[in-house]
Amino acid sequence: MGTSGNAVGALGQAAALEKAARRRSGWYARYLTVFGGSQLLLVPAALLWHGFAAASTLAVAQVLLVGGLSAYAARQPVVRRGFGVRHGVIVGTWGLVFAGTVALGSTLFADSVPFTAVGALACALPLAVGAGLEQRRSS
Repeated sequence: MGTSGNAVGALGQAAALEKAARRRSGWYARYLTVFGGSQLLLVPAALLWHGFAAASTLAVAQVLLVGGLSAYAARQPVVRRGFGVRHGVIVGTWGLVFAGTVALGSTLFADSVPFTAVGALACALPLAVGAGLEQRRSS
């Protein structure tokens, strides 16, 4: 009875740890929400605002955003299995959409407000989808 009691106790402890990890992993949904929301400001700034002041301000804003989000992520005690791949796919998808949006918005659709609006939403979309999926996983 002692061995089976230990096994049952270990399984109970593992289940409790998994539940705590799931509950505390909601930070990543918040991370993606902030990152996605920032696209609604940063993409229009990148496409519609020109000159040295624009480039400088956008560079500082990006550094502050990425630095702040990185510091936030580094302080989180819980990262679930598969996080690296999931994060790579989400951020990789965003990066491709962002690069395409900036390339097209700087050449074929220069200073186009409608393209910029669609581009900002397109850049926010992979992050919003990721946040929604992560929120579902962590509940």
